[in-house]
Amino acid sequence: MTLLACQGVLFDCDGVLVDSAASVARAWARWARDLGLDPDEVCRTVVGRRSADTVARLVPPARQREELARIDRYELEDAATVGAVKGASELLASIPAGKWAVVTSGRTELALARLRAAGLPVPEVLVSADDVTLGKPDPEGYQAAARRLGLAPSSAVVLEDSRAGIEAARAAGARAIVGVGEQAAADGADVVVDDLSGVHWAGPGLLVD
Repeated sequence: MTLLACQGVLFDCDGVLVDSAASVARAWARWARDLGLDPDEVCRTVVGRRSADTVARLVPPARQREELARIDRYELEDAATVGAVKGASELLASIPAGKWAVVTSGRTELALARLRAAGLPVPEVLVSADDVTLGKPDPEGYQAAARRLGLAPSSAVVLEDSRAGIEAARAAGARAIVGVGEQAAADGADVVVDDLSGVHWAGPGLLVD
């Protein structure tokens, strides 16, 4: 087992705490078809990024507000279908209050809907797409979450599943990055796990099997 010493833990939401991959794909494929875009190509661009950033890349400025509202609606309509990543509930229950936060590229309403659908607790500190000027891979979200926990980013461990998120955590100065899912190894995580069943809070930090 590997001990990652830290004073707090910063979690991405989708793909780390909640298994929302199928829900995300359904919503974005529906949106892409509405706009006459290739659903597969669109779905490849959205992982780890704010919906506003994806819409801005694909839609002319005059239509961006309308199309952002559309994808936000589609994702909320599908939020009830998500479940928890294996081990997420147990890990969150073991970490003391005020020692963990969620940093997500989703909007606040969507993040809360997915966490509740998965039966997971709502964090005291949640930094969403609504709270930052720049989304991942910019470090703003992780820096803000650490600050709200009263920590330096260098004393926190981040759990992420996407390249954009891992780059954001690295740029923020996180002490270590635990990647969730096999792709995370190629994306630069320090330690990689399949799910959270092998991750445990141990007082001085996280133990990773």
